[in-house]
Amino acid sequence: MERYDLVVIGSGPAGEKGAAQAAYFGKRVALIERAPWVGGAGVNTGTVPSKTLRETALYFSGLAQRGLYGVDYTVKPDLTVQDFMYREHEVVKSLREVVRANVARHAIELIHGEAAFEDAHTVCVTPPEGAPARRLHGDVILIATGSVPARPRDIPFEDPRVYDSDEILRMARLPRTLAVVGAGVIGCEYTTIFAALGLKVTLLDGRDRLLGFLDAEISGRLRLQLELLGVDVRLGDGVSRVAPEPDAVWLDTRRGDRLGVDAVLFAAGRHGATRGLALERVGIAVDDRGLLAVNEHYQTALPHVYAAGDVIGFPALASTSMEQARVAMCHAFDLRYKTRVAPTFPLAVYTIPEIAMVGETEETARAKGIDYCVGRALYRQNARGQIVGDLAGQLKLVFRAADRTLLGVHVFGEAASELVHVGLMVLLAGGTIDTFVDAVFNYPTLGDAYKYAAYDGLGNLARRGSGG
Repeated sequence: MERYDLVVIGSGPAGEKGAAQAAYFGKRVALIERAPWVGGAGVNTGTVPSKTLRETALYFSGLAQRGLYGVDYTVKPDLTVQDFMYREHEVVKSLREVVRANVARHAIELIHGEAAFEDAHTVCVTPPEGAPARRLHGDVILIATGSVPARPRDIPFEDPRVYDSDEILRMARLPRTLAVVGAGVIGCEYTTIFAALGLKVTLLDGRDRLLGFLDAEISGRLRLQLELLGVDVRLGDGVSRVAPEPDAVWLDTRRGDRLGVDAVLFAAGRHGATRGLALERVGIAVDDRGLLAVNEHYQTALPHVYAAGDVIGFPALASTSMEQARVAMCHAFDLRYKTRVAPTFPLAVYTIPEIAMVGETEETARAKGIDYCVGRALYRQNARGQIVGDLAGQLKLVFRAADRTLLGVHVFGEAASELVHVGLMVLLAGGTIDTFVDAVFNYPTLGDAYKYAAYDGLGNLARRGSGG
């Protein structure tokens, strides 16, 4: 029996950072990973690959430069999957090495194999290729196994033209037509990536709007941009049957249409990757989506067994997953260092164009009975927006009418995922939109849009006060 202060299962963002947090404070840590590489879905199949493909799509399509020089870029007709995926492979390979080096730097023992609980403190690791199993004792155990794509039972994933959100990265060739079923974050991101490359994409979802957590105005802008990219957006519709035939994959929609495409991506959400852990042996239950329940310290039903990241469900972001694991390990070892995950955190959707938000939307402010006002700044009226050619972007501030306290920030356009952090810091400080009015921003920058959104908000507030 090998003894450790901490045994971590899974080397994705949560597992890596949780392991490093404990090791930094001198704990003996083992990190178990069943894949031949480290980094989990964040590096290998999800966050990083899809965002890298987004940049690749922008490069090959020339979308970012359209309208700048009067040149109409088109994707070269002989673009291969190897061309498209090359940059993604290189970035993934580099970031795997970053994670591996961080593990080595903290003297964490990395063990490859399948993990299963033997008892409350013992994890049995079955290495690949028939090597003898190892039994690890952990005073504390952190489950950070992440998630896997949900695969509806009636969908013929055995057909090579039918993909889930992990398999789409291993496609043999770029199709001419693609149906994306599911308009969540993953579905919307891949829809814009492939539409930018010139594929004819149909997006289907049973809900009545895109990404319901977004401010409704921003959601509407996304739909408009999808349609400008040539996407056939079919909301309030779904797929009742999938029939692969030699000439095409045929989809029967719930509205009674029949659609033939070269390939289908099912982006139907994700389930916790808990199968095979033998959690039932130690009395830890999972829900019907394979997710684990935890308390505010990220403890499961067994107080010394913690869980963090996608395996505990919402918000299932790489950024929050890292913080959850750090907080969990600080609690486990009484480090008195980081006691909670910040209650306010940003979200980013890496569509084309990007979307980012933090705090209240107009809809949530209304639902809470908050008397609010908004201010907007358009990229087309911003010097940097004109320079980079993003004429559809917008920054929107939601603030309390009574005292101008900032409540929410919503950015649609170039660098949205970066820009939102400016507003995030003011929000965390409890600041007002006057902060942006008083601040000096570099010129020309997109950040300067904060000042003009704040001015717009003050103007809207004044007009409302005067009855105008």
